[in-house]
Amino acid sequence: MREPSVVMIGTSLETHGGISSVVNVWRAAGLFERWPVRYLATHCDGSQLAKAWCALRAFVVFLALLARPRRSVLHVHGASRASFWRKSLFMALARLAGWPIVFHLHGGGFGRFYEKECGPIARRIVRYFLDHAAVIVVVSERWAAWMRARTNNPRVVCIDNPVALPPPGPERSKALVAFVGRLTASKGVFDLLEAVNMLRAEFPSIRLECAGDGDLERLRAHAAKIGMRTHLLLPGWIGRRERGELLARCSVFVLPSRAEGQPMSLLEAMAAGAPVVASAVGGIPDLVEHNVNGLLVPAGDRASLAVALRRVLSDRAFAERLGEEARSTIAQRHTPEKSLEALERIYTDLGVSRRSTRARASSRRRLQEIS
Repeated sequence: MREPSVVMIGTSLETHGGISSVVNVWRAAGLFERWPVRYLATHCDGSQLAKAWCALRAFVVFLALLARPRRSVLHVHGASRASFWRKSLFMALARLAGWPIVFHLHGGGFGRFYEKECGPIARRIVRYFLDHAAVIVVVSERWAAWMRARTNNPRVVCIDNPVALPPPGPERSKALVAFVGRLTASKGVFDLLEAVNMLRAEFPSIRLECAGDGDLERLRAHAAKIGMRTHLLLPGWIGRRERGELLARCSVFVLPSRAEGQPMSLLEAMAAGAPVVASAVGGIPDLVEHNVNGLLVPAGDRASLAVALRRVLSDRAFAERLGEEARSTIAQRHTPEKSLEALERIYTDLGVSRRSTRARASSRRRLQEIS
């Protein structure tokens, strides 16, 4: 039997979101060249038909991989709801084939999903896969504590999400508040709009730029209702270069979510040296230390959010200090190399070997052909 490889499943690397961002950082850092990893996209952006076809195609390829005389490791990038149930089928088949499973939890809503949305039978199924995973990977120590309280599995490992450090940007704009992500109530964008509106009299030139997809029309309508229409910019989902430019020039980056794991948009903003204001939920307090490398506010508290924004916008020296400390945090804890070291230890413990020099060269050529 040939040496074990890794079959990694998750959303398409062309989609918008945290999982694709994490895997793309690993790919750029050389993961697929150094290790025998086969990535299968089980979900994609687009129509329901496109999503169904993506899942079906991944499932057919997965069945073919299971039929090979080769024991592999299944690395599952998972979240809540449909993401979990879709991947549970892959995990069930991997269990039958005797493959070790690495369950890598990304979504910040998993706690609510497990405790509030799952009935007794569904919770038992979720617990089964958690209990029998070879390793459970989470993205913050708070999520590690949550997971250890709900599973008998002793192998819970925290791996910080990776982000590359961009070069220092130009001087930041004045009174430009930025948000990047899904434009939904659960991400707190309506709270943010109201908080910015509270500051219009004090900062007449204030602008709020929300980059992402979601409830754009609803957000526009609400902005018009409260007199914020000319102060709100909605460019839609922007590419990596445009996102980097926004994070480099904004006065402050805000993430007022109701639930989070370890959000990539926040990591990218901190890497860019932006002062950040974020809600104290999920893994965010493990990343942001209040008054040191950012400001924390209670989720849903619009008044507190406005106070935090006022403090950053009115005190440039304080804002610069927050941004410098934020970038230092990323440089110390969230480089791709640190993240890959932790992941590679898991692969090694599960019997997977690095590619040989010859195989790495061949893999590099294939990746260049694909890109």
